[in-house]
Amino acid sequence: MGIVKISEELHEEIRKASSVMSRSINSQAEFWIRIGMLAELHPQLSFNQIVSELMKSADVSVAKAAIEKGSTHES
Repeated sequence: MGIVKISEELHEEIRKASSVMSRSINSQAEFWIRIGMLAELHPQLSFNQIVSELMKSADVSVAKAAIEKGSTHES
Protein backbone atom coordinates (compact mmCIF):
# COMPACT_ATOMS: atom_id res chain seq x y z
CA MET A 1 0.00 0.00 0.00
CA GLY A 2 1.27 3.44 -0.85
CA ILE A 3 0.40 6.99 -0.03
CA VAL A 4 -0.80 9.33 -2.76
CA LYS A 5 -0.83 13.06 -2.13
CA ILE A 6 -3.85 14.83 -3.57
CA SER A 7 -5.30 18.30 -3.17
CA GLU A 8 -7.65 19.08 -0.31
CA GLU A 9 -10.35 19.94 -2.85
CA LEU A 10 -10.13 16.55 -4.57
CA HIS A 11 -10.06 14.78 -1.21
CA GLU A 12 -13.27 16.58 -0.23
CA GLU A 13 -14.96 15.51 -3.49
CA ILE A 14 -13.86 11.91 -2.92
CA ARG A 15 -15.19 12.08 0.65
CA LYS A 16 -18.59 13.35 -0.53
CA ALA A 17 -18.82 10.79 -3.34
CA SER A 18 -17.80 7.95 -1.03
CA SER A 19 -20.68 8.81 1.28
CA VAL A 20 -23.21 8.74 -1.54
CA MET A 21 -21.80 5.51 -2.99
CA SER A 22 -21.48 3.77 0.41
CA ARG A 23 -17.74 3.27 -0.06
CA SER A 24 -14.80 4.16 2.08
CA ILE A 25 -12.79 7.18 0.94
CA ASN A 26 -9.97 4.87 -0.14
CA SER A 27 -12.36 2.58 -2.04
CA GLN A 28 -13.90 5.54 -3.85
CA ALA A 29 -10.48 6.87 -4.85
CA GLU A 30 -9.42 3.39 -6.00
CA PHE A 31 -12.62 3.05 -8.05
CA TRP A 32 -12.06 6.40 -9.77
CA ILE A 33 -8.40 5.55 -10.43
CA ARG A 34 -9.32 2.15 -11.90
CA ILE A 35 -12.06 3.61 -14.12
CA GLY A 36 -9.76 6.41 -15.26
CA MET A 37 -6.96 4.00 -16.08
CA LEU A 38 -9.30 1.75 -18.06
CA ALA A 39 -10.78 4.77 -19.85
CA GLU A 40 -7.30 5.83 -20.95
CA LEU A 41 -6.48 2.31 -22.13
CA HIS A 42 -9.83 1.92 -23.93
CA PRO A 43 -10.99 5.38 -25.06
CA GLN A 44 -13.59 3.84 -27.37
CA LEU A 45 -15.57 2.50 -24.38
CA SER A 46 -18.16 4.48 -22.42
CA PHE A 47 -18.27 4.50 -18.62
CA ASN A 48 -21.19 2.05 -18.73
CA GLN A 49 -19.29 -0.30 -21.03
CA ILE A 50 -16.26 -0.22 -18.73
CA VAL A 51 -18.41 -1.02 -15.69
CA SER A 52 -20.17 -3.78 -17.63
CA GLU A 53 -16.83 -5.34 -18.54
CA LEU A 54 -15.69 -5.14 -14.90
CA MET A 55 -18.90 -6.88 -13.82
CA LYS A 56 -18.39 -9.62 -16.41
CA SER A 57 -14.78 -10.14 -15.30
CA ALA A 58 -16.03 -10.59 -11.72
CA ASP A 59 -18.69 -13.06 -12.99
CA VAL A 60 -21.55 -10.84 -11.81
CA SER A 61 -24.83 -11.67 -13.50
CA VAL A 62 -26.84 -8.47 -13.77
CA ALA A 63 -29.67 -10.37 -15.49
CA LYS A 64 -30.01 -12.74 -12.52
CA ALA A 65 -29.99 -9.82 -10.08
CA ALA A 66 -32.71 -8.05 -12.09
CA ILE A 67 -34.87 -11.20 -12.19
CA GLU A 68 -34.46 -11.79 -8.46
CA LYS A 69 -35.24 -8.14 -7.70
CA GLY A 70 -38.39 -8.32 -9.82
CA SER A 71 -39.59 -11.49 -8.14
CA THR A 72 -39.35 -10.00 -4.65
CA HIS A 73 -41.84 -7.25 -5.53
CA GLU A 74 -44.49 -9.56 -6.99
CA SER A 75 -47.59 -10.27 -4.91
